[in-house]
Amino acid sequence: MDVEKLFDLNQNVEGILIYNGGESSNDPSFFYFTQLTRGLFEGSYAFVTRKNLKVITSQLEEETARSEDLDVEVFSSGKERDQLLKEFTKGITFLGINFSGLSHTDYLSLKDKLPDKELVDVGESIASLRQIKSEREITKLKEAARIVSKAGEEIPGMLKEGLTEGELAARVNYEMMKNGASSPSFDTIAAFGPDAAEPHFSGGNRKLKRGDVVLVDFGAKYERYCSDMTRTYFFGKPDKEMHDMYETVLEAQSAGIKAIKSGQNGKVVDGASRKVIDSSKFKGKFIHGLGHGIGLNVHDHPALSPLTDFYLRENMVVTVEPGVYIPKKGGVRIEDDVVVTKNGGQVITSAPRELQIV
Repeated sequence: MDVEKLFDLNQNVEGILIYNGGESSNDPSFFYFTQLTRGLFEGSYAFVTRKNLKVITSQLEEETARSEDLDVEVFSSGKERDQLLKEFTKGITFLGINFSGLSHTDYLSLKDKLPDKELVDVGESIASLRQIKSEREITKLKEAARIVSKAGEEIPGMLKEGLTEGELAARVNYEMMKNGASSPSFDTIAAFGPDAAEPHFSGGNRKLKRGDVVLVDFGAKYERYCSDMTRTYFFGKPDKEMHDMYETVLEAQSAGIKAIKSGQNGKVVDGASRKVIDSSKFKGKFIHGLGHGIGLNVHDHPALSPLTDFYLRENMVVTVEPGVYIPKKGGVRIEDDVVVTKNGGQVITSAPRELQIV
C-alpha cells in the first residue's frame, strides 16, 4: 500500500485514525492498513502517519496483535483507550477519518473524545488505494479463487433428486472450508428452477427435480480476501430456450473478459457483454451491471456498469458476471474473477464454464 500517496492526496492531514467498530460498523480498511489476518479487533484503532503505524486495541486482542510485527498499544479500560488516542494524536489539528467506515454514533463519540481535532474525510482516497491490489493481495485473492474453483468442480457430484437449496448451499460451504477458506465471503446462493430467475435469491427450500436449472453463486474468504464465482448447471437435459440462454450468457461473458485491459472504461466492458445478449432473443433480460471490484469486501468498488464511468487500472480485480433471467422459468449467470493487466485480463477462477448436464 502507498501510504505516502494517501498523505499526498490529503496534504493538510497530519495523521489518519481508522476505527474498526462493532458488527454494524466493521471497517475493512483497518485490516488493509494493519494486514492482520486473524482476530475481530472490535473497538480497535489503526493510527497511521507517513512514517509509522500503531494498533490500539483491547486486552481481548492483545495476543493476536502481538503475534504480528506491529507497533501495538493495549488498553484495559475505556479511560486508558481515550488517553492513548489523545497521546498519539497530540499536536495534530487535521485528523483523517474514513467516514464511510463509521456509524454516526461512532463519529459523534470520536468528536467527543478528540474535541480539539478537525476530522477530515479521507475515505475516497483510501477507497482509491484499495482498488489497486498489491502483489501480496493478489496472491491472497488467487488463493481464494483456487478454493472457490475447487468447490465448484465438486458441485455436479452433489446434485441428487430431492436435495434442497439450503442443503446444497451448506455442502458448498463445507467444500470451501475443507479446502482452506476461513469462511464463505457471503451467504451462498443456491437456486433451483424458477428461483434461479432471482439474481439475489436467498433462503430457499425448494427440492431439486429433473429438468431444473441449478444456479450457485458462492465465494471463499482467505486471509480476509474474497472470491466470488457463479456457475449454472442443468439437472437433466435443458429445453432449447434454456440451452440457448446458457450459450448466449457464456458468449457474453467471453466478450466482456476479452474487453478488459488497463485504461478501459467499465462501461465499454459492460457494453461488450450486453451487446451479445441484446442481439439475441434475450434482449432486455440482462438486468444488472456486468461486474464489481473484489478484495477485502466481496463488493469492493463499482467497476463494470452501464451507469458508471470507471476506468480500469492494472492490478484491479473485478468480477465478470452476465446473466439472463426469465421469471417463473429460471435464469443463467456465469461469473469469474479477473485480474486487470496492462493488455488484458487474467481469469483466476478456474471451475469449468462450459454447459454441464448432470
